[in-house]
Amino acid sequence: MNTFEQDIDTLRTWDRTHVWHHLTTGQAASAGVPMFVRGEGLTLWDSDGKEYLDASAGGVWVTNVGYGRKEIADAVYQQLMDLNYFAGSMASKPAAAFAEKLLGKMPGMSRVYYSSSGSEANEKAFKMVRQIAHKFHDGKKHKILYRDRDYHGTTLATLSASGQAERREQFGPFMPGFVEFPHCCEYRSQFGDVEDYGLRAAAAMEEVILQEGPDTVGAVIIEPITAGGGIIPPPSSYLRQVREICDRYDLLLIMDEVVCGLGRTGAWFGYQHYDVVPDIVTMAKGVASGYAAISCTVTTERVYEMLQEAEGDTLGYFRDISTFGGCLASQAAALANLNIIEREGLVKNSARQGERLLAGFRELADRYALIGDVRGKGLFLGIELVTDRQSKQPVDERISMAIAAKCKEHGLLIGRTNRSLTGFNNILNFSPALTITEQQVDIVIERLDRAFHDVTEGM
Repeated sequence: MNTFEQDIDTLRTWDRTHVWHHLTTGQAASAGVPMFVRGEGLTLWDSDGKEYLDASAGGVWVTNVGYGRKEIADAVYQQLMDLNYFAGSMASKPAAAFAEKLLGKMPGMSRVYYSSSGSEANEKAFKMVRQIAHKFHDGKKHKILYRDRDYHGTTLATLSASGQAERREQFGPFMPGFVEFPHCCEYRSQFGDVEDYGLRAAAAMEEVILQEGPDTVGAVIIEPITAGGGIIPPPSSYLRQVREICDRYDLLLIMDEVVCGLGRTGAWFGYQHYDVVPDIVTMAKGVASGYAAISCTVTTERVYEMLQEAEGDTLGYFRDISTFGGCLASQAAALANLNIIEREGLVKNSARQGERLLAGFRELADRYALIGDVRGKGLFLGIELVTDRQSKQPVDERISMAIAAKCKEHGLLIGRTNRSLTGFNNILNFSPALTITEQQVDIVIERLDRAFHDVTEGM
């Protein structure tokens, strides 16, 4: 017997008394949050035996291949028995094998730097930009531009590059050298009606570069599809124009694929929908589907070469280490995870089932005036809630909270913007495992329909 199951009431008491839950108020934790005890595929069971369909990939876009994957668990076990750890300054079999397999999905990229979280992967990218500024630009091209509504991590440096005001609140002062530029959410156009919103939004980024001075800006970081800021796919022509602007002013383009990567959007990586090649790509979450902690900062050969020791510059190489980037079971888990995605055709399934799910959401929009917009790519979808479609006035956050709570009552777990965007915490997020079936897609739609009905009936 699993010893953790011997006395569930005691464990619940210990949880309420001792565990500091992420993104959860003390009041909510004291009342008790669900204790999940088992998962298989997209299904979770809590300590009361209640069954849920998880349309949130572990709550934060992680479990791309679903729960209960013995193949990954076995790979982790075997690597732990063979060799559990050695610092990333030395070579290892799983690190080499996963890098080769991963880069085969990323034409134009050539080097993989391992660490253990998405925040850390972005920190590494920032340090690369800063070091390149010192080596080649007398330290001047050190500024990093980030986009309104994008999110890049929980550390002070990555929060300094966060376009979500409520996530930043009470954590300042922040690091200098990070500068915000406007979002690209056409539904919330800040430019009014324009002929090509994508070009106009990219031009807004260029305006910020020119205001700051191109000789002071070293990089731009963006999510290819904004995640927690509202599930915002870029408009037509936007990313190609961003790439052209970066080239014009000699800026590195960093794509934060922490959420979008490894098939989530119906392509191996989100940026691959838009015919661009970044200079640096960061990833985490779905890299090992939560079976082990791993992140990667992937670069072009050009970036790698710029961060090597040169004659007379003994400090010129990238002097960085990630302790838990040396956990070899993480790379073994990532390789097994990637093999599953490839063998089971999960990237194509993400695109196919995502279209079915999006069509279902559009049908719900025909029935509920509360739904202002549905959007996304693959199994990475959002529903924006409004008081009325003409004004597009966002609903109060309590409405999206109520719908998410009703979904949970009906055995469906979804995500939502949660105290992130002042006045715009009105988006429901959907990111089921890439293994989802047509039948499960229909269950998501049916249970969401019931939740909307319950909430709107009481309004």
